[in-house]
Amino acid sequence: MLYHLLQSSDAWLEEMGVYSLMQVLYQIEFRAFAAAIAAWAFVLVAGRPFINWLRRMKIGDVPEFNREALNQIMRSKAATPTMGGALIIGGILTSVLLLGDLTNRYLHLALVVMIWLGLVGGADDWLKLTTARRAPGSRDGLRPWEKLLFQLGLGFIAAVFLWRLTGDNEAARSLVLPFQRTYVPMQEGLVLEPSVIVLGFPFFVISVMLLVAFTSNAVNITDGLDGLAPGTMLIASLAVMLLCYVAGSPERAQYMLFPYVEGALELMVVTGAMAGACLGFLWFNCQPASVYMGDTGSLPLGGLLATIACAIRQEVLLLIIGGVFFFEAASVMLQVGYFKLTGGKRIFRCAPIHHHFHMGGWQENQVVVRFWILGVMLAVGALVLLKLR
Repeated sequence: MLYHLLQSSDAWLEEMGVYSLMQVLYQIEFRAFAAAIAAWAFVLVAGRPFINWLRRMKIGDVPEFNREALNQIMRSKAATPTMGGALIIGGILTSVLLLGDLTNRYLHLALVVMIWLGLVGGADDWLKLTTARRAPGSRDGLRPWEKLLFQLGLGFIAAVFLWRLTGDNEAARSLVLPFQRTYVPMQEGLVLEPSVIVLGFPFFVISVMLLVAFTSNAVNITDGLDGLAPGTMLIASLAVMLLCYVAGSPERAQYMLFPYVEGALELMVVTGAMAGACLGFLWFNCQPASVYMGDTGSLPLGGLLATIACAIRQEVLLLIIGGVFFFEAASVMLQVGYFKLTGGKRIFRCAPIHHHFHMGGWQENQVVVRFWILGVMLAVGALVLLKLR
């Protein structure tokens, strides 16, 4: 909104002598970090009234696990307001509408993904809460196949949309692998590396669908301890923002031998807003948490992160940057699979794996901060790979 107001008011601002002060809004770097500040401020200001409203509406979490020992540890969290992800969505939406280029198609897709998954997560949270009120201890929510159907459906729409935006740019449909260059310097300029895998439509669509669904669920699984999910998402958002900064500029992308995706630079505003909203949410979600994001926040954050990574062709680096999320999801898959194969034996004390460490004697803050540290190191390692091509 502010970006478009500046465009439409150039002459008037020039006459008033303040154009030089406002033209900073044309700089994507400024708008990305301003979006982070705006989203942070929105969550911080709206947080307390919203939490109080959730309490009045008695929208409180009812943690229930299959291990009684874990139920004892988590008992203090009962009745803590949930569905706080609406704060995160509100912060991102407000800052993007204020500071984003609202004609950008990638921005449109990002907002659709966030709102779609926010509604799915909100419905899941609401069903869990209302069911729990009627039958204490029951947390049905949406059935897993119903949730997955919505996620895959959104992934399909996002994939088709991204494919159409690539046009004839083969680099924007390529599978970028570690240590592999996308371009090769030649006398006539940069050309596509012959060994680069350019995805056809079916494989492109399937890869986007699966990554959106899996990342959305992985972030949801990670959201189990105070501050864990928003802190790791903050780290991942900042790392992906840097990738957008490279992928959205032809000069920087070609210098890094990195796929250039026209229009993707504007996604820096979205990733900046994600980081700012998560930082603001941490104010209320740090131990002891005043509110939880619930599926209302975790599903859209994961889906949004995956969609942006697919847009800039960095799915493989996302697996590293978001390694904490995927490690958490993998621990659940391993635990369930091993439990069924062995007739009741377990690999971990409890899954997801943050509960394994929590039940093993680590304090909740120790688990959270150590997972944050792991997230930082994974993000740094992924960024180092940008130069190893």
